[in-house]
Amino acid sequence: MMRRSALVGYGVGDFGINLFFMSFMTFLVIFYTDVMGLDPFTVAGVIFFARLVDAFTDPLMGVIAERTSSRWGRMRPYLLFGGVPLALIAVLTFTVPDFDLQGRIIWAYVTYTLFGLIYTIVTIPYTTLTASMTADYTERIRLSSYRIGFAFAGGWIASMVTHDFVGHSVFSSKAEGYIGLMTVFGFIATVLLWVTFYTSREVVLPQDHEKPSISQSLTSVIQNPPLFIVIGIFCCGMLSFTIRMTVTPYFFTYNVGDPSLIGSFLGTTLGCMILSVPLTSMVAVKFGKAATIRLGAYLAIVSSVGFYLTPVGSIPFIYFWGSLVAVGSTPVAVLGWAMIPDTIEYAQSKLGYRADGTISSTASFFQKLAKSIGGAGVALLLGVFGYVANQEQTAEAISAIHHILTLAPIGILIILVLLTFLYRLDKEAHGRIVEDLELQEPKSS
Repeated sequence: MMRRSALVGYGVGDFGINLFFMSFMTFLVIFYTDVMGLDPFTVAGVIFFARLVDAFTDPLMGVIAERTSSRWGRMRPYLLFGGVPLALIAVLTFTVPDFDLQGRIIWAYVTYTLFGLIYTIVTIPYTTLTASMTADYTERIRLSSYRIGFAFAGGWIASMVTHDFVGHSVFSSKAEGYIGLMTVFGFIATVLLWVTFYTSREVVLPQDHEKPSISQSLTSVIQNPPLFIVIGIFCCGMLSFTIRMTVTPYFFTYNVGDPSLIGSFLGTTLGCMILSVPLTSMVAVKFGKAATIRLGAYLAIVSSVGFYLTPVGSIPFIYFWGSLVAVGSTPVAVLGWAMIPDTIEYAQSKLGYRADGTISSTASFFQKLAKSIGGAGVALLLGVFGYVANQEQTAEAISAIHHILTLAPIGILIILVLLTFLYRLDKEAHGRIVEDLELQEPKSS
């Protein structure tokens, strides 16, 4: 059984990463439209391009990481050396330069694209560590639960403090406030990534004959049906989450008319997700990962309908339904990352080599593609329905914001539910795979 210090040490890294993740997912679009002064169609282009480039670099980074050889291991060096550059580019991305409109547009494209590239260099090795720290099915649930619990906590902090921090009177403008916030987040994230580096150990390593060539790494993805099911589940969960997080600030600013509620609403819903992590872990151990994700999706679908039917003046019920949607969304966030490593052993048992970096980065590629579509899609729809920053919105824009927040995720979650029925790599099947791999080890020594 893994030591608690190792579980916590690994988890705090995602606390730091999610200070960036949640800030960018929830506030970057509204920063671009309402602070930097870009129109929604331009923002849609920036978001889609940068996240698409980010997604396509994931498989490349996976190939690089699994071939890295150093005294610190394969994955850990990137946590040691990547934190500072990631912090610096985060600050620059949330900086409004003293340029004309065309210059600000170019700045947005360049800085956000660079952020995505450096984010990939750090996060692909970090996520792959789950598969390198243990091969046990149940231990991976524990490890992912700690990780996602800390991730939610980082997201909770970012969601709670961002609106009030950047608008504080100590800053001359919101633009200055965002620079200050990213500086603080960057320092914290860098230190926590160093903690993960020092406390984590890579114990599941490929033997020499199990190290794949590039073509074999690609084969481990292509001939891996469970991986594609998990990717589909992952994409649905991320797309739904991205849509909700991106549009929430607009909903409270323009539909509810009280932007001061943004922080408390996000803090409440993410707080519910944090509290749901231990329950998710317990249910998954008893009923399996796919079934637990499916149960959560049922709750999120029903709660989304309740949210849609709630008048914008009924603040307590908005918080109630929003919290239930968050609780229902927790299992896919926690267990998706615990399912990816299982598909690594599946491919290893079928093909004879271990391509953990390539498989993890492929899953990340599709997850980021979903995030790209979700963020850019929200910005695009806002433009189509006539959104104008810092102005009273038209009825069409108000209605679009409401529908995007409450109804759009439902169809996505229905697809997620159907995919969970196709997943067959449960605890018993994975256990047999691990046993077979262990039996093969002496023969290769």
